[in-house]
Amino acid sequence: MTSSTLHTAGAAPAPFPADHHHVFLGAEHQRNERRVWLVIALTAGMMVAEILAGKLYGSMALVADGWHMSTHAGAMLITALAYGYARRHAANPRFSFGTGKMGDLAGFASAVVLAIVALLIAWESFLRLTNPVPIRFEQAIAVAVIGLVVNLVSARLLHGGHGHHHHGHDHGHDHHHADHDHGRHGHDNNLRAAYLHVLADALTSVLAIAALLVGRSYGWLWADPAMGVVGALVIARWSWGLIRDAGSVLLDAPAEGPQVRQEIEDILAATGDTLKDLHVWQIGPGHFAAIISVASATPQPAQHYKALLLPVHELSHVTVEVQAF
Repeated sequence: MTSSTLHTAGAAPAPFPADHHHVFLGAEHQRNERRVWLVIALTAGMMVAEILAGKLYGSMALVADGWHMSTHAGAMLITALAYGYARRHAANPRFSFGTGKMGDLAGFASAVVLAIVALLIAWESFLRLTNPVPIRFEQAIAVAVIGLVVNLVSARLLHGGHGHHHHGHDHGHDHHHADHDHGRHGHDNNLRAAYLHVLADALTSVLAIAALLVGRSYGWLWADPAMGVVGALVIARWSWGLIRDAGSVLLDAPAEGPQVRQEIEDILAATGDTLKDLHVWQIGPGHFAAIISVASATPQPAQHYKALLLPVHELSHVTVEVQAF
């Protein structure tokens, strides 16, 4: 944990050191970026194969899976570009608290795309329910299985960094940080967005295979588009969860915020001083910032309070103001 403008009331603030910076990216940022680009290549290749095969063999579920892949490839492109932009501009002083939240912005945009995909699938499936067409089951099943394999490989690549550990960086004036920051967990909504897009593809492939097997065995052509409706509902639920979580970070109300806030309050309450004001928000995967105002009858240097807060592993940037009663 480190500090920014830590000062006591009435004291002249220390000047910024030459090496002061605000880089709050996840520990696996570049590795995740490379993996997303690889998954985009795999997805784009399979996308073309599924759309062509679905049209040729008359499977709505297969066509839907292919169009999923096209939209998901586009959404994952947002993910990859966001990683690159955040990395290139991480030290740009225009960004007051770095570019760590760029991934949440990209994740929110990808979640909206995912919701639109769910609506399109539901609509196309409804049209196919009202106007069923013949299906070449054997060929369609074979292509759907190949699509599922590609999806599972992609999911495995992305899952390697999904919900990973984040390591602390030194951002403070006096470069004082907790050694156990290496045990911190962070939620990368950008990577989560790419992962959910791949899972949506995999789900559609599984449902397509199940519908095609049922249709081949019993002649139920309606099973194929019916599975499309089921997939649309599940994907819509996933997209809402990501919209909620990424949007909360963008609005400075992350899910982990109350827990971090409570830890700070508990530590400062033990000092007997009065906590006058407290703001806590997320500035990157696994990184939180806090602005703290403390009133005390026996005021201590701001550095004293910073040291007390070292056990709050998520804190990466702290501003403390100390006032006398």
